[in-house]
Amino acid sequence: MTKDYIGTKIITAWREDRDGKEGYAVKYADGYTSWSPKETFEEAYRAIEGANQALSFGDALVMLKAGKKVARSGWNGKGMWLALSCNGTREVPAASFWAPPNREYAEANGGAATVLPSITMKTATGEILMGWLASQTDMLAEDWTVVE
Repeated sequence: MTKDYIGTKIITAWREDRDGKEGYAVKYADGYTSWSPKETFEEAYRAIEGANQALSFGDALVMLKAGKKVARSGWNGKGMWLALSCNGTREVPAASFWAPPNREYAEANGGAATVLPSITMKTATGEILMGWLASQTDMLAEDWTVVE
């Protein structure tokens, strides 16, 4: 029985024509290299560096989980970007919490508390905003980019 699949992976590719057909050579993380016709490749992949980036919010989330910074090209503020605070949970010692209720909770529960990941924003005025939330417009936008 067959099934349909959707995949997301980061690959390295370069233009390479074969047998008179336009296409791309594709190198995967494990070193395996293959070739795809231009139309097939461009339907499946979007650039995550350089000009002409046009990522979906889902693509942006994948990039955040890969440790990249992302931003919308349509944002008005200069230098704004998002990052993931941590990829997975982590134990934080009580002394590392700056909010007294969090520190007290950690002290009362063995001296540490589990912290969940969150998306943070570097604002146009230079602060880090903890716990950024996407609007519906952000989630439906196709103008996300990976920031260097």
